[in-house]
Formats: sequence, C-alpha cells, structure tokens
Amino acid sequence: MRLLVFLIIVIPALEIGFLLLSGKTIGVLPTILLIVLTGVVGAWLAKKQGIEALRKAQQQMQYGQIPNEAILDGLCILVGGLLLLTPGFITDMTGFLLLFPISRNKIKPILLSIIRKMIDKNQFTIIR
Repeated sequence: MRLLVFLIIVIPALEIGFLLLSGKTIGVLPTILLIVLTGVVGAWLAKKQGIEALRKAQQQMQYGQIPNEAILDGLCILVGGLLLLTPGFITDMTGFLLLFPISRNKIKPILLSIIRKMIDKNQFTIIR
C-alpha cells in the first residue's frame, strides 16, 4: 500500500517539481524539447532492445531451454520504454537504466529477488 501511495503521489509531485525547475533554469521550450527527445530516443531504444530480447527468447526455445533471462529482459525493456514515454526526468532516468543492458543486468537480480519473495508469500501466481 505504501508503495502505491509513493508511485501515485510522491513520484508525480517530484516530477512536477523537476519540470518546473528545469523550465525556470533552461527555459520552457528546451524543457519541452528535452521531454520529446527522451520519448523518441526511448521508443527507438526500447524497440531495438525488445527485438534483441525476442530474438534471444526464440533462440533459447529452439534449443529447448526456458527463456527466463530473455523474459526478464523483456519485462525490464517494456517497463523502461513505458517510463520513457511518461513525461518527467525521474521516470526517464529509471527508464534508461532499465533499457541499457549494463544497468539492466544490475537491476535484474533485485527484480528476481522481489518476484521470488512475492511467490513465497502467494502474492504472485505462475500459471503453466
């Protein structure tokens, strides 16, 4: 519940504050252009990374392997792409962290740990 409050109230309030500060510091037009640029670059990067994750998943399935890593990459790429399409600098930074493979590889073990804890508490169900 606290996480939901954080995501719905605190993050947007911080985003508005940063956008206002940016508008005051570099100007309104450069701020808008920066938001549009990160959205376009993020969409392109998400598409590129998503195709690569799909290719890895298909390759693993051809060899009879379960594409665990590729699915987790795909989830990170999807969330990262969505965050980059959301206006704001905090969401953009988080989105880029999820899209770049170097930082994504640092985040995936944390995400996997969270998913395992949710499964252990029966908050997450896997249907086969």
